[in-house]
Amino acid sequence: MTTQPTVANWLSIAALGLIWGATFMVVAIALEGYGPLTVACARTTLGAVALLILMRALKRPLPPFNARMCTYLIAIGLLNTALPFALLSWGQQFVPSAFAGISMAALPLFVLPLAHVFTDEKMNLRNSLGVILGFVGAIVLIGPGVMRIGTGMEPLGQLACIAASISYAVSSIMTRRCPPIDPITMATLLLAIGAAALIPAMLMFEGLPTLGAARPTIAIIVLGIIPTALAALIRVATIRSAGAIFMTLVNYQVPVWSMIFGAWILSEVLPLRFFAALGLIMLGLMISQWASLRKIFTRQS
Repeated sequence: MTTQPTVANWLSIAALGLIWGATFMVVAIALEGYGPLTVACARTTLGAVALLILMRALKRPLPPFNARMCTYLIAIGLLNTALPFALLSWGQQFVPSAFAGISMAALPLFVLPLAHVFTDEKMNLRNSLGVILGFVGAIVLIGPGVMRIGTGMEPLGQLACIAASISYAVSSIMTRRCPPIDPITMATLLLAIGAAALIPAMLMFEGLPTLGAARPTIAIIVLGIIPTALAALIRVATIRSAGAIFMTLVNYQVPVWSMIFGAWILSEVLPLRFFAALGLIMLGLMISQWASLRKIFTRQS
């Protein structure tokens, strides 16, 4: 049973928003010295090792590895780590990191229609309006670029980021339907499965990596440790203390931080449509999650 969020819970939510919002900027720095599959593979592998150590230290139990559990873990591992990490790393070669961050803001809006079809969580009129607004925001975010496919790599990079968000959404639905499993154990196994898929892909297309310059190398290490192992620990602790609904507040912070870090650290020029898209997506998110937001803030009074 969840309780009223504490000061520590609010600080945890703020920390997660900052960590995940900065991830896209760190990926961009890592791409300065390494190929996209190498970045995705190193991030996944380092994260898996860090979480394995954490899992062993906390003595988390292993699940029963029956056919159903293995099928879900493999599918979720590919859709939640290997595929989106590779798509984001590849796409960020051609689009600003802020674009990737904003595209992730649409993730909950992709989840809603998928949940309507594949689970018993049905959409109502408010949800539908929020999803429509969010999709309009996604269209504004891409802008006229999608009409220029074949004339450069930027449109394909944009679509790769959106595809990553859809991949996360599908994996989210599958996670809800997955048999019961300890969350830290699940996060560890998913990253291990992602690493098992990305290592041969990296070796096939980019070869065995060599140590690059300090800046991108440090960025890869940071990606593997902070947005995965540390963030997973904070996420699990917060959900257990304050509930999964409270965790949805992170969705409103990530795109904002991605824009701030992109402009401040990477000197990215953010076109006006980025701000318009962010506004539409966030408005759609607020409308679609209004019931959850009301539960959170009415508990404060």
